[in-house]
Amino acid sequence: QVQLADSGGGSVHSGGSLRLSCEASGFDFVTYSMSWIRQPPGKGLEWLAFINGMGTVSDYSDSVKGRATIPRYNANNTLWLELNSLKTSDTAMYYCARGGPPTVIRNSPEGRGTQVTVSS
Repeated sequence: QVQLADSGGGSVHSGGSLRLSCEASGFDFVTYSMSWIRQPPGKGLEWLAFINGMGTVSDYSDSVKGRATIPRYNANNTLWLELNSLKTSDTAMYYCARGGPPTVIRNSPEGRGTQVTVSS
């Protein structure tokens, strides 16, 4: 079955950086566009970043543009989110997800997510 294992979250101070990882299994990874989404406390899902299957096209939401990159390595079914200049408003549960905006946030995340907490 489809599994998306998110990891790499933690507690960091504002201005710091994180690298989140997503290990995918149970589907043909290279044929899927992937995204990172997040859910801040008490709020809905927010799309952050997108990359196509071959890794040749990416896009970012205004909230992370210029601070994030979304590399992928199809040979081992792995996706990352590198986020720097962290702000307290980046505090959220982060998920990788199959697909892109806007539909990627219409369903519940398939993985358990990884918590990121940014303190001032």
